[in-house]
Formats: sequence, C-alpha cells, structure tokens
Amino acid sequence: MKRESSTMDIASAPPDSGMLERLAAAVTRWSERWFPDAYLFAALAVIVSAAGALSTGVSVAKVGIAFGDGFWSLIPFTMQMAVVAISGYVVAVSPPAARLIDRLATLPRSGRSAVAYVALISIACSLFNWAISLVFSSLLVRAIARRADIRMDYRAGAAAAYLGMGATWALGLSSSAAQLQGNPASLPKALVDITGVIPFSDTIFLPQSMTIVAVLTVVSAVLAYFSAPRDARAVIAADLGVSLDDKAKAYERPQRPGDWLEHSPIVTVLIVALGIIWIGHEFTGKNPLLAISNLNTYNFVFLMLGMLLNWRPRRFLDAIARSVPSVAGVLIQFPLYGGIAYILTKAPGTDGQTLSHHLSSFFVAVSSRDSFPGVMGIYSAVLGFFVPSGGGKWIIEAPYVMQAANDLHVHLGWAVTVYNAAEALPNLINPFWMLPLLGVLGLRARDVVGYTFTQLMVHLPLVLLMLWLLARTLDYHPPVLP
Repeated sequence: MKRESSTMDIASAPPDSGMLERLAAAVTRWSERWFPDAYLFAALAVIVSAAGALSTGVSVAKVGIAFGDGFWSLIPFTMQMAVVAISGYVVAVSPPAARLIDRLATLPRSGRSAVAYVALISIACSLFNWAISLVFSSLLVRAIARRADIRMDYRAGAAAAYLGMGATWALGLSSSAAQLQGNPASLPKALVDITGVIPFSDTIFLPQSMTIVAVLTVVSAVLAYFSAPRDARAVIAADLGVSLDDKAKAYERPQRPGDWLEHSPIVTVLIVALGIIWIGHEFTGKNPLLAISNLNTYNFVFLMLGMLLNWRPRRFLDAIARSVPSVAGVLIQFPLYGGIAYILTKAPGTDGQTLSHHLSSFFVAVSSRDSFPGVMGIYSAVLGFFVPSGGGKWIIEAPYVMQAANDLHVHLGWAVTVYNAAEALPNLINPFWMLPLLGVLGLRARDVVGYTFTQLMVHLPLVLLMLWLLARTLDYHPPVLP
C-alpha cells in the first residue's frame, strides 16, 4: 500500500505545476489504474491481430497454425535481448564501471535536469547502438536515483532512459532497414530489382534525416524536463519500493581448495584472451561502427568486458545471478510477439494475401506523391505497434513500400527514412522494448507510460509533419540497378 498511496498523492500535480507536468501526472494516474501488465498487453495484441486476420478471410485454423509456427520464431532474438540486459548489468555493477557511472551521475544539479540529462544521453547512445542506449541509460538512472542531494522522479527518469528507443534509434547506425539497403551482399534479389543499393548518404546521413534527429533531440529533452515533477513532488525509488543496492558483494577469500579457481583471475584472463582475438578479427575485417551494431558482437563484447571488469569468476557469477530477474518479462512475452508477426505476415486468406499485405495495399492505394510520407508514416507506426520488430520486418514490407515509392516518384532513401522514423514512435507506449529496461529498474510499464505517452503526443504530429515537409526538398532518382 505504501507504493500506491505515495505515487498517487505525488502524481496529483498541484495548480502551480506546468502544463506538461500536469499532463504527465494525469496520464500516469490513469495508467496506474488502467494500464495492464506488459504480459497482458502482449496477449491482447495477439487477440487483436487474430481478429484482424479473421476479418480478411483467414480461417481460424490458419490463424492458429500461424500463431504456433511463429511462437518460437524470436527465440534467437529473445536470447539476444536477455543477454543485452544481463551483460549490461554485469558490466555496470563491476567495481570499475560502477565508479564511472557513479561519476557521470554526479553531474546533474536537480531532479528535473537529471531527467533531461538522461534523455540526451539515451538519444545520443541510440544513434550508435540501440542496445547500448537501453542498458546504459537505465543503469545511469539507478545511479542518479541513489543520490541523496537531489530528488529525481524515478518514473520520469526511466521514461527518459527509454527515449532513444522511442525517438531516434531507427535514424542511427543500428537501423536495420538502412543497413540492409546499403549492403548489396544482404539484399534479396527481389528487392534489388526494385530499389538497387541505397547508400547511407541517402538514408541516415541525408541532411534531412539528420535534421529530424536534431529536432527530436531538442524537443525530447525539453519535454522530459518540463513533464518531470519538480523535486519536492518527485516520486523516488524508495517511494516505489525499488531497491537500489547494486554494489558487488564483498570479496571473500576461498574457504576450501575447491573454491580456489572461483576466486582466481586465471580462468578469466584465458577466456578473455580468446575473446579478444575474435573481437580483433571482427573489427579489423569490417567497419567498426557496423560491427558493434551487430547484436551478437555487442553482446559478446559486453560479456567479455563483464568478465574482465569483475575479474574473479565468483564475482562475475554473483553479478549474473542478480541480473536474471531483469529478463523475466522478455522470456515469456517475446514468444507472443513472434506469434503476432506470423499471424500478420504468414496467414493468407481466401485471396492468398496476408493481413500485412492488405494493410500495406490500403495505405499505398490512398497515397499520392505528396501524401506518401504522411500516409506511409502512419502505416509504419500502426504496424510497428503490433509487430515491434526493431526494423527486421523491413525485408517483408520493403517490396510493397518501395514499389509504391517508385510508382509515385518518391525519393527512395527518404522512403526508408519515413519508414524508420515512424516505426520508432509506437515504442513509446508499447512494452515490447521496455522489458529489459523495466527489469533493470524494477518498474512496470504502467509506471513510465504516462511520461512516454506525453512524448508521443508531441512526437507523432511533429515527425509526420517533418516527413512531409522535408520530402518536398528531395527529388526522385530512379534506382541504379546492377
């Protein structure tokens, strides 16, 4: 009861608070009462997707088969996301990294400025790698929350840590769509015939794309600052019943001969040495920024770093054990999203088409050259809400989207940017990507969605407007086909 009463009392912003603070407080009160647990959110999304497929003529049997076939389709990705949270946690609670994060956490001078500070760091990190943004920012929030001299609203800080995933990540180097279109070795033949190769200079490094990033960075930080409760009204981690004890256990000398290897760095040094050989090979053989954007490479680097920074196997294993609760939601909910993806893309109706095809065909049919960015932006955001693939579904949707762009004479690189910028928007209220962050921070989706929804209310019209206006500054160039 302590958690509920303190949160509700402080969330009721008084009249002297700003408009954004009152809005965030109102949505937070609503979400705390009505927003379901993230698992139920995913389960309801399955039902809605199934109903949509049935409405297009897909049989019940095909919907059920698609759901079952897709249920385990995200298992590799589920494991990757679990390791993202575990490895990031293990690195952060190691003695050297914990000291670095604690030092960075000393810079803000007030709770509100701390929230804006976390937002800027989250967005900056997301442009290099979304996984770094997600883990590093959430651990920074915990470090700031341990300060006794300022009162940062823990929920607003968590929402700020999530902004990289909800605002800019798809416009950065880890954009799956931009990487696919810029890499001829990865492009399927069917897509090459439509788009050719589109270099980064026409997607994420396009001046218009970087303009969107700059605007969203400033707007997001300002919104984070003014929507966060003032220090006197902030809900801190203790009010929410969240423990902030991240300190590694004190080192104990081995008590018996069998414990010696657990407390010796010899095993760590040998394993890390092998890992360094592979990491060197990986980074010298390709662009380093692209190498670290590979989730397997990122996880490997962080696991090796976690071993090294914890130094002794016993300390490393203790950190692993304490990190496991942060991935519980990932393990049970990601399979549901895999089932949703298959219902949308693998269950054909009586006409042989899937619900995904019907959705894309509808938006393409109502588009013109001028309206394409806005219409396709809405389409990408809507579909991204139900299939939060992190850009992975681009390979399925690209043939429809890019053929429409060709037919309507829309700049092809900008079509990729439209898809990316809009796809990030539903992340602000979809718990899919929140799960590792929520696990690290010890929160629930309902705790932070009031603040992320406030961001969405501004981001959605702003992004769609910029996509439309900036498209008018670009000319169409036919694809250069091999």
